[in-house]
Amino acid sequence: MRPLPSRRRKNGGISLGLFALCLAAARCLQSQGVSLYIPQSAINATVEEDILLSVEYSCHGIPTIVWRYTSKWGVQKIVEWKPGTQANISQSHKDRVCTFDNGSIQLFSVGVRDSGYYVITVTESLGSSQFGTIVLHVSEILYEDLHFVVVFLAFLAAVAAVLISLMWVCNKCAYKFQRKRRHKLKESTTEEIELRDVEC
Repeated sequence: MRPLPSRRRKNGGISLGLFALCLAAARCLQSQGVSLYIPQSAINATVEEDILLSVEYSCHGIPTIVWRYTSKWGVQKIVEWKPGTQANISQSHKDRVCTFDNGSIQLFSVGVRDSGYYVITVTESLGSSQFGTIVLHVSEILYEDLHFVVVFLAFLAAVAAVLISLMWVCNKCAYKFQRKRRHKLKESTTEEIELRDVEC
């Protein structure tokens, strides 16, 4: 006959099973970590435009979000914050940045110097992190240059019209002058002929 299992052994097995289950769940959560989604990884803009650098993240707990700006002028931290708290915005971007709880930021009145790479890092309280990059290209408005070209072309067209008119007037005057000269020559030759006839 078998001995009956003791109660102590049964409780130890349950607690060991619960511990293993919790450990597996923690590992699963830790391996999941942070996920980051960037709907638009490249943005074209013009000077003085307001730009939304849109992202979405998912993680466990409240993460720390950091945006950095990288260009040929160097790397610079723009802003750091935890959702629900006040953002720590760098001096260079004061009054030019607005933060959102989903991790997105909005840049106001961008200039050509704002062109570059914008890197977001989302770090979870457990230590796992994820980063993503958005490329921003800012170009100057060409309306002023285009306006100048249009005005210059209009000026050239007006000058061409005046020159064509002057050439037409000169041509008419030359034609009239030649006609008068021919007429005078004709008259003088007829007078000479008449004089010769009279003398003969």
